[in-house]
Amino acid sequence: MPEHNLPKAYDFTSTEQRVYAWWEQMGYFKPSNDPNKPGHNPDAKPFVISIPPPNVTGELHLGHAMFVSMEDLMIRYHRMKGIPTLWVPGSDHAGIATQLQVEKALAKQGLNREQIGRDEFLRRTWEWKATYGAKITRQIRRLGASCDWDRERFTLDEGLSRAVREAFVRLYEKGLIYRGPRLINWSPGLKTAVSDLEVEYSEEMGRLYFFKYLLADGSGDFIPVATTRPETILGDTAVAVHPADPRYQNFIGRNVSVPMLGRAIPVIADEYVDREFGTGALKITPGHDPNDYAIGQKHDLPVISVLDNAARINSHGGPYAGLERFECRKKLWDDMRSAGLVIKEEPYMMKVPRSQRGGEIVEPMISTQWFVRIKPLAETALQAVRDGRIRIVPERFTKVYYNWLENIEDWCISRQLWWGHRIPVWYCADCSRMSVARHDLLKCMHCGSEQISQDPDVLDTWFSSGLWPFSTLGWPDKTPDLDYFYPTSVLETGYDILFFWVARMIMSGLEYTGEIPFHTVYLHGLIRDEHGRKMSKTYGNVIDPLTVMDELGTDALRFTLLVGSTPGNDMNLSVKKVEANRNFANKVWNMGRFVCGAMTQAPARPLAEPSWTLADSWIWARLQALVRDVERLFENYQYGEAGRQIYDFVWGDYADWYLEIAKLQLSEGGDCAFYTAYTLVRILDQALRMLHPFTPFVTEELWGHLRQAALAHFGKPGSYGVNLATLHQDWPEALIIARWPEPRPEEDWEAASLTDFILVQNMVRAIRNLRSEKNVKPSKRLAAILAGGEQTRLVRQQAGVLAFLAGLDPAAVQIETNLPEKPAGHTPLVVGPVEIYLPLSDLVDNAAEAARLSKELAEIEAQIRRLEGLLSGPFAKKAPPPVVQKESEKLAAFKETAQKLRSQLEG
Repeated sequence: MPEHNLPKAYDFTSTEQRVYAWWEQMGYFKPSNDPNKPGHNPDAKPFVISIPPPNVTGELHLGHAMFVSMEDLMIRYHRMKGIPTLWVPGSDHAGIATQLQVEKALAKQGLNREQIGRDEFLRRTWEWKATYGAKITRQIRRLGASCDWDRERFTLDEGLSRAVREAFVRLYEKGLIYRGPRLINWSPGLKTAVSDLEVEYSEEMGRLYFFKYLLADGSGDFIPVATTRPETILGDTAVAVHPADPRYQNFIGRNVSVPMLGRAIPVIADEYVDREFGTGALKITPGHDPNDYAIGQKHDLPVISVLDNAARINSHGGPYAGLERFECRKKLWDDMRSAGLVIKEEPYMMKVPRSQRGGEIVEPMISTQWFVRIKPLAETALQAVRDGRIRIVPERFTKVYYNWLENIEDWCISRQLWWGHRIPVWYCADCSRMSVARHDLLKCMHCGSEQISQDPDVLDTWFSSGLWPFSTLGWPDKTPDLDYFYPTSVLETGYDILFFWVARMIMSGLEYTGEIPFHTVYLHGLIRDEHGRKMSKTYGNVIDPLTVMDELGTDALRFTLLVGSTPGNDMNLSVKKVEANRNFANKVWNMGRFVCGAMTQAPARPLAEPSWTLADSWIWARLQALVRDVERLFENYQYGEAGRQIYDFVWGDYADWYLEIAKLQLSEGGDCAFYTAYTLVRILDQALRMLHPFTPFVTEELWGHLRQAALAHFGKPGSYGVNLATLHQDWPEALIIARWPEPRPEEDWEAASLTDFILVQNMVRAIRNLRSEKNVKPSKRLAAILAGGEQTRLVRQQAGVLAFLAGLDPAAVQIETNLPEKPAGHTPLVVGPVEIYLPLSDLVDNAAEAARLSKELAEIEAQIRRLEGLLSGPFAKKAPPPVVQKESEKLAAFKETAQKLRSQLEG
């Protein structure tokens, strides 16, 4: 059959870049209802997504591929629904990550940032951004992201920097920002504070050190204490015991002496102490442990910090000053052993805090930093989810969100870095007062002195990221974009940054705009390897999406990620799965070649009104059911299941069944060929529309060929049945802007078509299975006797289809209503009310045949028992009547089949 002018194979390498450039050139990524252009309709509600901004120095990994695919699916779907759609792209300056890259480059030249100074360091960082910053953007485009690139933003661009200043000053003016000494996480390698969320705890084998805390009275009595960090002994300011612990009652209120330093500290009672852990006595170091800090605040203990910014012992460490923290641990412990203070050491599994970026062990330390009083902001963010203004998908993460915000601590927002938004605070050398301003200052706001210096710290990256949904649209200015596109619609991201980013956006949106930043939070899971292990360079199991796209195409990777995902759940990925979906893309392409070729076999117009075959009606009914199901699944964010159902329809119903029957119908010529070709085209058209958000490139390319061929062949007004002129209206110049198939109520004819065709399918499958069991060659056409019972009329009507698909000889197919006795020498099959007899006696083992029938009967009887139990229980009263009716009909059909099987076994 000729196949129009489509290339024989789909070549994704030559297609993807060309199609993407065409989409962008044609302006399809831009919103259809732009508030900055004439004719804007402010009442048309838009669908808006702000992209989670990737790190500007980043390289594409599977996490990016997942969120880009998922968000592009949402955007393309809403665009095809005719909704004004905007996807705002951009990237994050990624303070620590970017600074690390530049510092590594400096280290290779034998330099560090202090040597070259702040201005030169920033110049080099901007240079780095210019060289490498566009890389991640190019890679996101490669995935097919249909963002409006003219609206691309960067968290350090001029507009967003102004937004950050505005946000800081507003919070400061409301008394919600303060500066002071508090216990924070300190990264000695990065020489900066890091947030709790940027600390990862790894289980590592360490040691538990047991030692004596001698009473300060010289009596020689002691309290045994255990610690995992002996170097912090130098900062101890108390020893705590449980008030009800009889072992230590006599020690409460007395003083003990800090080992090797001789400093006297009190023994205090506190119920926080776990009597079962270690010795039941706890050394308290408020300067280096968050729990100790809380106890110290409660008991008004002094706070001593014994480490400097490089994690070396400072002057508070006495003779150990200048030692690196782990060197000090060894030296101090050796000295304590020599002094007779060591009791023992034990191996101990510990949770070690490590910097997410640098990887080194983080030290809790007292440091003067800037903080946000977060509880008032957290309360409004909690309320927005509690009252339903914001929905979290999947719902189970709502509890996690509540738990975090209900127990939130003040947010340390200062970082001792150079790359980032510098804190807009100036200190005056003359009047010693502090000025906070929205613009750079040259003079003190209080005394007018020019002797001012700006705070050297920068803001936590998440401070600017928290403003992303509205700062990217122009806030704090009242721009047309902000007015129309904000609040945005859906925030889609990984569940692992629910707190880092999502909660902060909700708090910021409500604080600065008075509105929620989005109505739905969709959380996808992490991607693991095929065995469910986390991907890491250590395991050697990292899958590079760029390599996969080079070898198998973007569509195959996207479809695998999207169909394999369910909201909030991790998914396992293997290259084999992507290969299977590459095969699916090729299958779709080959369907298109067949359909374009089928049109050349059909007349350009019909002579009479349509007389639809059962197969035609069935495929239309299946399509309508699919459209309804996909719409429902999309509305419930079940995109993976929707994709799976589209896949099953395209490969199973359309390719395996309808296309095969279409070959038979096309061979009849005339109106039958016309309406078959028309059905092939329109069903493929609708299927490609539903596939497009999943696999945009192959569908766009194929749809273009299909459209061209269909308009050329059918594009004249027809005289009967189908309004071919509507083809022109329904088929715009690109699939990306074609209308999404709209669900319509089920019509009366659909259920009957589905039921009748399922019987035909089951008959074909039964005959094919038996042929396979008996090793009958596919080319051998078999005779058959069929007893159709109540379905005789249907069996007669579909005899040609049955013969064509099941390898029967049409001239040797005998159809009766009933058979008084079983034909001799024939192998029986029972399909619902239909009995099929095939002349395979010379191939049949009678004992094996009886065993086969018995097994089939046992399975049917099990189904009968299950349904009888179901229909006699609560289900029959609680389920909707149509559902109960359907199960009752199934039961009747199973009973009929069982009866026929029994009679065959008896015969």
